[in-house]
Amino acid sequence: MQDSGIISLVLTKYIKQLPPAIIGLLYIAIVLLQAIRLNILLNEYRMFSQVGFTTAMSYVLLTGIFPEWAVITPALIANSFVIWIFIQLTKLYNNHSPKSLLFNTGLIVGSAVLCYHSAVLLLIIVLFALVIVRPFVLSEWFALLLGVLMPFYIIGALLFLKDKIGLWQSFLPRIHFTNVALTKNSFFWVNVGVATFLLMLGFVTLNNNTNRMVIQVRKNWGIITVMAFSMIPLPFMFVDAGMAATALNIVPFAAIISNVFVYPKKMWWPNILFFLAIAAVIHNNRIIIKN
Repeated sequence: MQDSGIISLVLTKYIKQLPPAIIGLLYIAIVLLQAIRLNILLNEYRMFSQVGFTTAMSYVLLTGIFPEWAVITPALIANSFVIWIFIQLTKLYNNHSPKSLLFNTGLIVGSAVLCYHSAVLLLIIVLFALVIVRPFVLSEWFALLLGVLMPFYIIGALLFLKDKIGLWQSFLPRIHFTNVALTKNSFFWVNVGVATFLLMLGFVTLNNNTNRMVIQVRKNWGIITVMAFSMIPLPFMFVDAGMAATALNIVPFAAIISNVFVYPKKMWWPNILFFLAIAAVIHNNRIIIKN
């Protein structure tokens, strides 16, 4: 954990030393702030046919689906960067000064990677989003990549001035494909089934309502879809990342799954899915309490 970025160092040195009650309150605050921010963002950009709080609800439910998502981890905190980057990407369509916006987006991506190395996949997501939203302009791509490199340049300069350039590699993500030792607990696979089922229903519902959306909203959903698929391989790309790294998927998953609770005309179906997710959350919380 100490080698996964600045956030893990802060958690190890400071947060873990706090009383459990304070850590619990801090976790609730982080989840609620992220959920509300994502909900406001999707409502602001009219990603749904009606305004609601289903995205925030889906986000909170998903954080309890797996025990690794129900604790403070670097990936959970890094979700704030994921939301921030999505905010930047939604501004790209018909933007009159895209270079400055892309440079700032690159700065956020570079900072996110410094804080949590597994967030390096955000760069791939941003590049895909740039292809989806804007026509190819070489100078715009250079502006984005320059922004990504800037935080590493600053860190390198500071290390050089302090004669600690040997520490440079510890700030770089080290991709190493590995097998993930998944638990044999049957309830784990039940939770995987619940999450997968909700996600598939979310995609189907989204696809059925795509034709009613304007072009910009379609492109925004395209970005979220790229996010959802691009970060699935995270546990297999970084040593010791494990299931905790998949918490970065909560942001796109919550956005997609919220379609299930927005569009159905008969509420009995969303209610069944809601209580199905609640049952998984209750079980996982029992596991956490026992441990």
